[in-house]
Amino acid sequence: VQLQASGGGLVQAGGSLRLSCAVSGRTVSSYMGWFRQAPGKEREFVAIVRWNDNSAYYADSVKGRFTISRDNAKNTVYLQMDSLKPEDTAVYYCAARYGLYYDRPRYYPYWGQGTLVTVSS
Repeated sequence: VQLQASGGGLVQAGGSLRLSCAVSGRTVSSYMGWFRQAPGKEREFVAIVRWNDNSAYYADSVKGRFTISRDNAKNTVYLQMDSLKPEDTAVYYCAARYGLYYDRPRYYPYWGQGTLVTVSS
């Protein structure tokens, strides 16, 4: 499975960005997730979508502001980020796994290269 993330950039607080993750190679996974890592911090769960029915799961810190979705036809997962805050600044990674649901990064064997999101105050 190859994952290609894109869409990061610089935005002011309160603004929006949409991240994309294109999936290629093996057939689509059971779960696709977005994780993020801020400087000096561990990588953390942001949002996960179950591919077969688009069920979504969110970290409390982003609930109500971020929306994860997938497009079957394009084999792409999106993360729509609204009402961005400076504390959302991080490198965002998409990841994939087969099998059961987990929200810990260590259970995801496939990763994209990361895309930087910077939110200015």
